[in-house]
Amino acid sequence: MKISEDKIFIDPQIQSLIIQNDWASAANYLFNMQLKRWQLMKTNYDALKSVHIKSFWFQGFKFVVQFNPERMKSTAAVVDENSIASRPCFLCMKNIPEDQKGIVLRNNFVLLANPYPIFPQHFTIASLTHQPQRISEYFSEFLELSKLLSPNYSLVYNGPACGASAPDHLHFQAGTKQFIPIENDIQQMKNDYSRIFKKDEFATITFINDGLRRLIFIESIEKPPIEKYFSKIFSVYGKLSPNEQEPMINLICKYDKEFGWSLIIFLRSKHRPEYFYKEEPNKILISPAAIDLGGVIVTPREEDFNSVNKELVQQIINEVSYDLNSFALLEETFNSELN
Repeated sequence: MKISEDKIFIDPQIQSLIIQNDWASAANYLFNMQLKRWQLMKTNYDALKSVHIKSFWFQGFKFVVQFNPERMKSTAAVVDENSIASRPCFLCMKNIPEDQKGIVLRNNFVLLANPYPIFPQHFTIASLTHQPQRISEYFSEFLELSKLLSPNYSLVYNGPACGASAPDHLHFQAGTKQFIPIENDIQQMKNDYSRIFKKDEFATITFINDGLRRLIFIESIEKPPIEKYFSKIFSVYGKLSPNEQEPMINLICKYDKEFGWSLIIFLRSKHRPEYFYKEEPNKILISPAAIDLGGVIVTPREEDFNSVNKELVQQIINEVSYDLNSFALLEETFNSELN
């Protein structure tokens, strides 16, 4: 699909980087140019530098709580079918702000600096075509984009029923690599909380239950094995946890030239915790998606930031994560499907 030229960031330096296939540097250049020319973005990134955070250590992993008022629109997003149908899609190129410009990636996507950041550098990768948020047909693209934007950025996917604020428009997020705590903690978690389900010369599949989250970690130097095993897991998970749109998953993926792909699959039981729907003053506005499950819990209201403690983190993350019995059944079913 063609994109209007006034939506493309045109600059000799960025074109030179693209010709060199240095997409990570091109993304960084786009980010810095947008920061200079787009006042809303500059204001919000300046605010991010002084955002309040507090950390909670669990055994072998960490959660950070971030007070980030600019994320209110995303955290509290109304995503029922009628509300989605009645508003213009904010990821369609014809509707993006006048000051926002992008870089076309792999002919199907556009890279846009996100003006409401969580990461030090935060991007949205939106499909050029308005189509529903679904991963199955675009998982291969997701892997390719993670490779394209390495070594600087990791990719994130939020399912349409568990975190995507635009479930009607296919998109990913990219952000500063190693910013999400689980990226640093995953190998320790693999040692402490996992059963290595399969390991061969092509891939390692690890089922992890750390007491808060149930997740699957796939590592592969090659792309075909990770596609194969993700497809199988997605199929089995879908049969055990049917959903009108797609099985409830959140993904974090990064690529390393030496080690290949690392994919974290968060398994979900529900979109939002009970606290989200309580009446004031008991309401806590936390809506976990991939970044939150990865260890950066975003609170757009100061009162919620102040009230969150270690026990509440554990309760909320455990509540929205796949339950233990279902996780055991998934592992058993996946095993029988492979054998």
